[in-house]
Amino acid sequence: MHSEDSASVTLASNSDSKLLLLSPDEEKHLKEMELNGKDDLKAPLLQHSESVSVTVPQPTPNGIMKTKTVMCKVRGIKCASCAVSIESELSKLNGIETVMVSPLQGQAIIRYNPEFVTAKTVKEMIEGMGFQVDEFPEQDIAVCRLRIKGMSCTSCSESVERALLAVDGVKTATVGLALEEAKIHFDTTLTDSDHIIQAIEDAGFGADLISSGDDMNKVHLHLYGISSPDDVSIVQSSLEAVEGVNHVEIDQVGNKVTISYDPNFTGPRSLIHCIQEAGHGLNFYNASLYTPPRQRETERQYEIRAYRNLFLWSCLFSFPVFVFSMVLPMMPPYGNWLNYKLYNMLTVGMLLRWVLCTPVQFIIGRRFYLGSYHALKRGSANMDVLVALGTNAAYFYSVYNVIKALTSDLFQGQDFFETSAMLISFILLGKYLEIVAKGKTSDALAKLTDLAPDTAYLLTLDGDGNVISEMEISTQLIQRNDVIKIVPGAKVPVDGVVIRGQSHVNESMITGEARPVTKRPGDKVIGGTMNENGCVLVKATHVGSETALSQIVQLVEAAQLARAPVQKLADQISKFFVPAVVIAALLTWLGWFILGVAGLYPKSWIPKAMDGFELALQFGISVLVVACPCALGLATPTAVMVATGKGASQGVLIKGGNALENAHKVKTVVFDKTGTLTEGKPMVVGLKRFSNVPIQEFCTVAAAAEANSEHPIAKAVVKYAKKLHQQYGSNTEYVTELRDFEVHLGAGVSGNVGEKLVLVGNRKLMLSYNVQLGHEVEDYVSETERLACTCVLVAIDGKVAGAFAVTDPVKPEAERVVSFLRSMNISSIMVTGDNWATASAIAKEVGIDQVFAETDPIGKANMIKELQMKGVAVAMVGDGINDSPALVAADVGMAIGAGTNVAIEAADVVLIKSNLEDVITAIDLSKKTLNRIRLNYAWALGYNVLGMPIAAGILFPFTGIRLPPWLAGACMAASSLSVVCSSLLLQSYKKPLHIQDTRETIDYSNCV
Repeated sequence: MHSEDSASVTLASNSDSKLLLLSPDEEKHLKEMELNGKDDLKAPLLQHSESVSVTVPQPTPNGIMKTKTVMCKVRGIKCASCAVSIESELSKLNGIETVMVSPLQGQAIIRYNPEFVTAKTVKEMIEGMGFQVDEFPEQDIAVCRLRIKGMSCTSCSESVERALLAVDGVKTATVGLALEEAKIHFDTTLTDSDHIIQAIEDAGFGADLISSGDDMNKVHLHLYGISSPDDVSIVQSSLEAVEGVNHVEIDQVGNKVTISYDPNFTGPRSLIHCIQEAGHGLNFYNASLYTPPRQRETERQYEIRAYRNLFLWSCLFSFPVFVFSMVLPMMPPYGNWLNYKLYNMLTVGMLLRWVLCTPVQFIIGRRFYLGSYHALKRGSANMDVLVALGTNAAYFYSVYNVIKALTSDLFQGQDFFETSAMLISFILLGKYLEIVAKGKTSDALAKLTDLAPDTAYLLTLDGDGNVISEMEISTQLIQRNDVIKIVPGAKVPVDGVVIRGQSHVNESMITGEARPVTKRPGDKVIGGTMNENGCVLVKATHVGSETALSQIVQLVEAAQLARAPVQKLADQISKFFVPAVVIAALLTWLGWFILGVAGLYPKSWIPKAMDGFELALQFGISVLVVACPCALGLATPTAVMVATGKGASQGVLIKGGNALENAHKVKTVVFDKTGTLTEGKPMVVGLKRFSNVPIQEFCTVAAAAEANSEHPIAKAVVKYAKKLHQQYGSNTEYVTELRDFEVHLGAGVSGNVGEKLVLVGNRKLMLSYNVQLGHEVEDYVSETERLACTCVLVAIDGKVAGAFAVTDPVKPEAERVVSFLRSMNISSIMVTGDNWATASAIAKEVGIDQVFAETDPIGKANMIKELQMKGVAVAMVGDGINDSPALVAADVGMAIGAGTNVAIEAADVVLIKSNLEDVITAIDLSKKTLNRIRLNYAWALGYNVLGMPIAAGILFPFTGIRLPPWLAGACMAASSLSVVCSSLLLQSYKKPLHIQDTRETIDYSNCV
């Protein structure tokens, strides 16, 4: 971001009441900047594409009466007297704190106490004076974010949304299943966050408040010197009296305090100072920063451990049940002891299976009962209901057999306790694997935040602008208007404006381009970027949640919440299937029972040791068991597990079923340029001499001049020169002495090599030294730029001696991949922060027709949303932090494996080998997997559709064939087995496109 984007800096006192003044030259420069508008630096560097009007409570100095601020447009103001009349009339209202009306902008800012006056009254008074009010918030809309507990499927997230929207005053509610969060906009006059949380808990889920709209800036402090409730009261009242403090929450047990504040009025150091001053006499108070544990990660680890322990305990009981049921009976004489009769027909094996299965069914499987209860209470049926029905039918019918065997010496029945126990074990295993494999979005967001350095150097200046003290402080303690020193190689801690010094700053985390940007006094710098080679003083303008880094985090979170939840076919079918199965089983039992009572079938049909009621009950249970869609629960996860494993072996890491389900719908692939379509490493691809200077001497002087520069292009020139020396038989390093070295920002470098003045840079540098370029040089520069290369000119003693062509090479497979995507009827788009000329040249080289250049991270995400609004499924392929909002906003985000960790963790698919052909692999594997999942559902439902009529006894009157419950359970197991075998066929998947990677064999030194 360059100086033309700069704005004024309002000098203000810091938290220690020491006025920060600048030197006369710097003050003059800042006054010139004022012409560009005073509000520019107050606006966040990154803006949200969509905003909601939120009134933020502001405390009055006494800390007792909270006020609110409303901003609106007023039309009809013709002169300053109109503005004065509005201010004077509004000031007469009881409850109005301050009124500011701008006649030039036609804008009014009113601060009022809602206990005495309402926003509606304010609006009506302005309109009563003959003015028109626009953009006035009719309601006090606030926003809060909640962490939701207990969601397991998309039907759960939908239930939470319905519960939230049913609350009076809630305007919008968005629930993210993967993020396990909800974002709610609500009318503060009708409800509050407590009522919203209560509504979620009434729906059967848990909820914790993450943040509300007025506490985006929080500081957590550890208190010292607190020994009584009086101390707590003193500290709390002192903090609440500070202007800008919105909320104070003190943990008396842990001696910790959480303070929500407005950075326009106060900051962390001011709050610590307030706590210190609250002490008097023998009471001495102090505070230090405290970093609370990340709650989301803690809860996720707890959930992983809980499911792991449940699965292990389940295996402890289920494995013996399986052995006693399926293994030992097939291995006589080792299993003969299981048939030993204890009483009547009750055997040892039956009793052991009952004893071992019971804790699995009721203790380990308790969560399925609770999930079923809450689902049925909400009027829906999820997979918990299916599991509870199936396992209960199997278990209680087996218990019925045990009782029958115990009371009869003729009963011949088969229990299937193993069906219940093994089913619960496998479902717990699947749930455990699902949680472990969940997207690590929270980690990605944490790494974004970690880009900012831990500490910074805070300066105190005297009246003449001289530094009188320097102190290293935590970055979290930086306040607006602080002056920070940033040394070479250090990261910028917060957003701000340069007031002294000049340097190059690597802003690739925002622009995606590796070339450092020149920074001079008046230029903005962004927190998290890297200062390359100069020492600069920066005045903090945006701290806390207003920094560019924080806003990127918020964009990623918002994109994750806004993503439409993918409806699982199993959940859709279960909504209708479960009630239909229960009704069918009930009708089957009633039908056979009524027919038996009416004597409409021969009594010889009834087996020995049974009566008509038991025969009808067996038919009903058989229908319920054979129709239990247990295989539905395996259809998707088994295919996803096999596909993701196979994809990983092929170089494609797919993060779960959602990515697989969405990738097959992709019709447009959006590529980032630098590091995605290109290698991301500038290198010299050509050299041309315009004089008789020998090539070795030419390279020696150019490398000597560039050796002291940290610029990536300079490093590319030095590396290229070294390679040429080796090619011509010289392995010596550059020992030529360089004197009077000077960096010309944005132009190049100069220096004396021996007795020669050497200039290395662009056209601007040559013209500043009055070096004539000539037609041949001009033509070469134009041709180089047309080919998407940067031309680096080298002048020796005032004459152009030659030039280097530097470019970021296109990946060798890029053109073939774009062409193959076109053959799949998938269009390709390139989006980049680079200039239009370079972007267009690269796009032409790889065969992409549609290009978006000079685009920031928000622009990339907005472009994705525009495509999605047209009904197009979009995949985004990127590698940088700046791509993370677009990666999350896209239907499928694909990250290059060699890219940043943040991009990798924000994406749905990671191309491990950094090879673009794996974009095609991911899409093709998705299509194959979705076809396999559909086939799995066909198998699972096919068994049920064919088995239900047989289980209901449709063949019994004609053939005498009856499907007893144990055989029905076997059919159910067979359907699950067929689904697993079907999924395993994905192991034979082959990549549709394989390009030999030849990038290691390219030798650009031969381009000379």
